[in-house]
Amino acid sequence: MPEQLVYAMEVFLNGLMAGVLYALVALGFVLIYKASGIFNYAQGVMALFAALTLVGIMEGQVPFAHLINAAFGTDIHHFGWHVPALLAILLTMVVMIGLAWLVNYFVFRHLVSQEPIILFMATIGLAYFLEGVGDIMWGADIKKLDVGLPQGINEAIDEFTFGVFDYGFFIDNLDIVATVIAALLVASLIIFAQYTKQGRAMRAVADDHQAALSVGISLNYIWVMVWSLAGFVALVAGIVWGTKSGVQFSLSLIALKALPVLMLGGFTSIPGAIVGGLIIGVGEKLFEFSIGPLIGGATENWFAYVLALLFLVFRPQGLFGEKIIERV
Repeated sequence: MPEQLVYAMEVFLNGLMAGVLYALVALGFVLIYKASGIFNYAQGVMALFAALTLVGIMEGQVPFAHLINAAFGTDIHHFGWHVPALLAILLTMVVMIGLAWLVNYFVFRHLVSQEPIILFMATIGLAYFLEGVGDIMWGADIKKLDVGLPQGINEAIDEFTFGVFDYGFFIDNLDIVATVIAALLVASLIIFAQYTKQGRAMRAVADDHQAALSVGISLNYIWVMVWSLAGFVALVAGIVWGTKSGVQFSLSLIALKALPVLMLGGFTSIPGAIVGGLIIGVGEKLFEFSIGPLIGGATENWFAYVLALLFLVFRPQGLFGEKIIERV
């Protein structure tokens, strides 16, 4: 049926757009893992914290207002001004760079050459700490984020004519913008990782901390730089997801959807994060469209994880990941 074909095309395109949003979160995981060998469980919470901070700065909200009011008996909540979106984004990036320095200074510089499981556990603690700080700092209510990105439905194709049938379908404007942003971000990160001195140093640190130190690479500098980049990626993801669904604490759960993306694309590949995201986005939408009605629906909740499980069985390093061979 022509009508079914048009619907399938609409599902396919919307799946591509959803995949880009997943990939934006997965990029932060890849950056941290590629540079330090750390699987950063806190990446989703970093996106939440960045979005909360951005909204707080834009609205002129007083940080820790509830704590201050409880301690001193005051009733202050806002400074009385609003900050333009661009300036607020720049200020939020400064906050994320400061967060990167604090994380390295108080946590990871003390864990050089420790086992990966110890570093992973440290990021779990960091995730819960940031979530608590974000709650105390900006409050737990759902916030609206508007930085001027286009929203609403865009009629992608006005009219398909199949004989006497006319069909059209729609795509979210925000998804189109997110796709462009993700493409530019990935291109920039690939150029940085492959063709700059800092990018090569980043890969050396990931291979062996002690060897990198022995050739004069500053581990502290590299880790602060990489966590700052991950903070920037988290800010971009937080802006897009926060604009789409509101800034709320469930935003931190998008990290869970990034895990299958990483398993498909590979933990060390920046392009793999995008390809994995597109596969997951398109796969879950098409599966729900074609198979979902036959088995009761709601397949989007588990399809990505089943697909990732199959990849773990047959190709554990992912499509673009490096196969590790250990000689004993």
